[in-house]
Amino acid sequence: MSFKTADLCDDFSNELQVLGSELQSFGKRTAFFGPICTVKVYEDNVLVKQALETIPTGSVLVVDGGGSRNCALMGDNLGDIAESRGLAGVIINGCVRDSAELALLDVGILALGTNPLKSKKGGKGEVNQVLSFLGIEWRPGDYIYADEDGVVVSPRKL
Repeated sequence: MSFKTADLCDDFSNELQVLGSELQSFGKRTAFFGPICTVKVYEDNVLVKQALETIPTGSVLVVDGGGSRNCALMGDNLGDIAESRGLAGVIINGCVRDSAELALLDVGILALGTNPLKSKKGGKGEVNQVLSFLGIEWRPGDYIYADEDGVVVSPRKL
């Protein structure tokens, strides 16, 4: 499917949530879409890895890392999992590392920035919850459409 978030906003603005340029792109795929799966963690990526290993192909994993820039919640190993499982993308309210390697992976990856420090491994957090960050409510099952202009979230597949 080919789409432009600008066109989606023109046609469906009354039902979309819109996020501009707050996130940076780190994956090779700059445009992606799919249903949302969610994880909420803080400086701990165990549940991120579990979600990447189990959510359906074509999904977009949305990770609320509390906006922490103190460590990375995803690096090349988790990026490899996302790519090999055919996920559409990963959106992280936090940081990534191994950005040069992530740029080679055929998956969409959006995050606040980079940090070379790995996260804790405590396994604490929540899955499949409605998340709220950057002015958006990220509901499991809603659809994300992302490209170079931003991210739009729809309650249905467009």
